[in-house]
Amino acid sequence: MVTISATFGAGGSVIGPAVAERLGLPFVDRAVPMTVADEIGCSLEEALVHDGRAEHGLARILAGAARLPGVTLGGMDVHLPDRDLVPEEEFIARTEKVIRRTADGDGGVILGRAAAAVLADRPRTLHVRLDGPADRRLDRVLRDLADEPDEPDEPGERDEAERRRSVRRLMDDNDRARAAYVKHFYRVDPASCRLYDLVIDATRLPSAAVVGLIADAARAL
Repeated sequence: MVTISATFGAGGSVIGPAVAERLGLPFVDRAVPMTVADEIGCSLEEALVHDGRAEHGLARILAGAARLPGVTLGGMDVHLPDRDLVPEEEFIARTEKVIRRTADGDGGVILGRAAAAVLADRPRTLHVRLDGPADRRLDRVLRDLADEPDEPDEPGERDEAERRRSVRRLMDDNDRARAAYVKHFYRVDPASCRLYDLVIDATRLPSAAVVGLIADAARAL
């Protein structure tokens, strides 16, 4: 079993599935909100609104965090979103149930959703954190965007600078919202190395090398 926590631009959405393929395990990502929706009896769209990995879910957390003052929980400054803007306790409990059920079965690779905190006491579970300096993560995102077919070939210097600022805001917002999710519901800092067995600067190594490191560490457990 492998849990992966990744900051925006650290390549989690690429590395996670590759690790799963290397280990012959399912990549448990989209299946989480789908299963939660099925068990609760709501639509997938509604489940995604409450999901810690979905953009709609992050928007709810971030909207609340932006409107309310910060407080301190266990020595950490966090924002407590309004209850109408936070995932309901039932959605969180169901998400944890899916994660634990995966760990109890044949295992898998789970990206995000505070899985390292949920499965902190599980043996033979590798907890991984992917991160890197903000500027290098931003460069990686911009390179990925440049590979998309709709991107202009030669943007002007002003357009390029504004594009960089826009993507940096997106990156910071995503990091802040995902951190707020983990801090609010689990009272831990997702950046703390104490949560993980392996912390990798994924901006310094090729993705294939990072996948190999994680797969080798998982097999060694």
